[in-house]
Amino acid sequence: MALVSPSILSADFANLEKEMKRIQDAGADWAHIDVMDGHFVPNITIGAPVVKALSKVSDLPLDVHLMISDPAFYLDDFIKAGAYVITIHEECDSDVMETLKRIKAAGVKCALSIKPKTPVSALEKYIDILDMILIMTVEPGFGGQKFITECLPKIAEAKKLIDERNPGCLLEIDGGVTCDNVAETKEAGANVIVAGSSVFGAEDMKKAIEIIGK
Repeated sequence: MALVSPSILSADFANLEKEMKRIQDAGADWAHIDVMDGHFVPNITIGAPVVKALSKVSDLPLDVHLMISDPAFYLDDFIKAGAYVITIHEECDSDVMETLKRIKAAGVKCALSIKPKTPVSALEKYIDILDMILIMTVEPGFGGQKFITECLPKIAEAKKLIDERNPGCLLEIDGGVTCDNVAETKEAGANVIVAGSSVFGAEDMKKAIEIIGK
């Protein structure tokens, strides 16, 4: 079994409140919110005001993924906005350890993500503080990309690191996950699955979430 965190990047942005209700009613565990600054990744999405608004209209824990160059600068805004877990990138410009400690001190779960080309070894010095690791299985920036199969060994390697150093840490994957390929990611060790178009584009959203999570 895995937690399912549908990415609202694939939702109808003109009707986000309804979309949040749709995924909640369909059985989603979390809602994944991709925050992009147009610098760290070549796309711009939403900021803390939208996260705050969503926290008021949904009971789903907000899984906030900061794909921004300087997450430390904006961190307090996202904490106050109601994030349940905040993920920053190992490749960001902020002091990673200090930023993670600030998230943790605020009572929010802290997570660290790596891009497809970043080795799992980059996570080792942070593993003890982490509540979750996020392995990107596409290049971050846009939804609807194809899953990079070469990332499967990285998922298994991250799971091994977790088992050895921090067994309570969750392992999330994000990018190109479908009902057809999700099983192999869970076999590799993933237990939180981000899915965008495969959930929001499904004819039967509830069935898609059940398949992804079971």
